[in-house]
Amino acid sequence: MESKFKQKNHKTKIIATYGPACSDESMMLRMMSHGVTVFRFNFSHGEHDFHQQGFRKIKELNKRNKTKIAILSDIQGPKIRVGEVENGKIQLINGAKIIATSVKQISTKEKIFISYERLVQDLKIDENILIDDGKLRLKVLRKLNETELELLVVEGGELGSKKGVNMPETETTVPCITEKDYKDIEFAIENRTNWIALSFVRKAEDVMELKKILGSKNAFIKVIAKIEKPEAIKNIDAIIDAADGIMIARGDLAIEIPMETVPLLQKKIIQKCIEKGKPVVIATQMMESMTERSSPTRAEITDVANGVLDGADALMLSGETSVGKFPDKVIETMSKIISNVEEGSNLYNKIHLADKGSYDFVADAVCNNAVKIAHELNATAILGMTRSGYTAFKISSFRPKANVFIFTDNKPLLYTFSLIWGVRGFYYEGFEGTDQTINDVIEILKREKLISEGDIVINTASMPLFEKSKTNTIKVTVVKNTITDKEIVYDNI
Repeated sequence: MESKFKQKNHKTKIIATYGPACSDESMMLRMMSHGVTVFRFNFSHGEHDFHQQGFRKIKELNKRNKTKIAILSDIQGPKIRVGEVENGKIQLINGAKIIATSVKQISTKEKIFISYERLVQDLKIDENILIDDGKLRLKVLRKLNETELELLVVEGGELGSKKGVNMPETETTVPCITEKDYKDIEFAIENRTNWIALSFVRKAEDVMELKKILGSKNAFIKVIAKIEKPEAIKNIDAIIDAADGIMIARGDLAIEIPMETVPLLQKKIIQKCIEKGKPVVIATQMMESMTERSSPTRAEITDVANGVLDGADALMLSGETSVGKFPDKVIETMSKIISNVEEGSNLYNKIHLADKGSYDFVADAVCNNAVKIAHELNATAILGMTRSGYTAFKISSFRPKANVFIFTDNKPLLYTFSLIWGVRGFYYEGFEGTDQTINDVIEILKREKLISEGDIVINTASMPLFEKSKTNTIKVTVVKNTITDKEIVYDNI
């Protein structure tokens, strides 16, 4: 029986964080109907059993409703935290002196535990320690012994259990992938996640280490590098080249670097990713007030709109959906903002020149010109065929106003596309000859009522098709009202 489920489609994708507030299938379905295409699982919280239940629900919903909602596993990385706090919370008083220790214990107002073994070795006198997203600030006064520091409370307040710790002036020496991360990565691979987000990336080698693990397991999983450290900003070009996608994690980033620099950095990173054909996600506090309220602030509305205008592939929600009071309402609200911006803005046709020195120069130039032709002819759609996904990533990077429909016989790619700007994927296993394949994919889109008689579509392909090589062909087609009863094997998103 055919599913009656209808999903809101934006060019800018929405990522929702899975959690207790949205773990009910009916809630998830409502969120999907408003435009969620990716559920993020935050491995900083929750046990594997809880995440596995969520994975299973998504796969069941996909099967039942013919959707391709993707799963993004967000690995914690070397997140430094305070430990459990006495009675759940303590008060740090401005001007007070307090001891910080790397030896695990219950934190008190006299001594707090910080989960960093090299606390004394790496921190220097007068360096700052920020806790709870920078709400609390302490300064290093002196080193007492190999495991203890004396700190001055510069900006005090209430301290709760397991709050995050940042050391913006300190060159930390922890590995990017921790023992916990290795277990979480193994779990994500076994449960066939589609994307893995790697936290606290500092250099391209961090990304390559994760890719090596995935390669050794023959896992078809794409890697997103989270940008939240000063070192990542210094190495941003190499990290973009190494990763399959980038996440601008504004929470920790705005603590680690001067917060006033984050807006321009966000724009620069998005532009770099677009030029390199790598998807980019904006994360943290996009609709934060809706964790508790049923409507956003005017500043949040503008923040979401600016993310769309800048050309981000996806906007991500965290606590708003995982523990917030209005998970479906926040998605519906974000959806309205995105739709309004996409209907009448100048975010389209971000033409950037193909790199003549690139191995992929020919394919890049073909995709570039396909988007240009689509713009000049006011085409309804750009159609592409791909095995690796490269064509989809590249066409998307030019941000065409025309719809982008990509066909592949590589099923895992269909879920990958759920995070890519403007791309809708179809499973198709024909690929017999160029003319026949083009006729087939046009027929599929007609059956799905995505194109109709008289529409202009731009076809991209590699000739000959059976070689499945780089894109080298553009064909312009005017859709005819022909009817065929040929059976075509396909699945849509």
